[in-house]
Amino acid sequence: MAKLILLRHLQSQWNKENLFSGWTDVPLSAEGVESAPSTAQKMSGEKIDEVFTSPLSRNKNTTFLVLENLGKKAFFLAPAEKADLATNSLPVYITDTLNERSYGLLEGMNKGEVKKEFGEERTYQWRRAWDVPPPEGESLKDVCDRAVPFYQNFIEPELKAGKNVLVVASHNSLRALAKYIENIPNEEIINYEIPFGGMTIYDLDENLKVKNKEVC
Repeated sequence: MAKLILLRHLQSQWNKENLFSGWTDVPLSAEGVESAPSTAQKMSGEKIDEVFTSPLSRNKNTTFLVLENLGKKAFFLAPAEKADLATNSLPVYITDTLNERSYGLLEGMNKGEVKKEFGEERTYQWRRAWDVPPPEGESLKDVCDRAVPFYQNFIEPELKAGKNVLVVASHNSLRALAKYIENIPNEEIINYEIPFGGMTIYDLDENLKVKNKEVC
């Protein structure tokens, strides 16, 4: 009936430097920009009707670059806006509900140094567990509480209407959506990871249940 594509942003400068980014607005690295054509190639055969992303530069710029390499122009809008677009343009709806999780006091810190100071297990829990937030930051559960209602209210109606939707977002906002879409148990989501430029393509039935899943 419809396809949903989840795409993690390309490598950012702080990803390259192994720093916690969170809500800090970090640009793409040169390597991230250079990887845009190969990332776009992975979805070159897919029809895309609408795109959703967050206002963070690494997400918006990934969207712009990937669409540009697909011969499309990104036309950025608020979620409730509509516009008459040129044939080669795609509506890209911006919402901060798709932002990365807040890493609180860890933002800007080196991940290796955090492991040394707090231990590998605690650091891993902060980064991947379901309901363990970093100091003054968000847990994955917190991200689900903002990302999933947006998905239900704005993206699901488009999918039910038969539109193919691309979501370009950050690691934990995509993990939150994948958890909801695939009904991943709380204790198993800790193992779910998406690389930079990683993509999951879902074929959905009329009830938005997953008929087929492709990871690339």
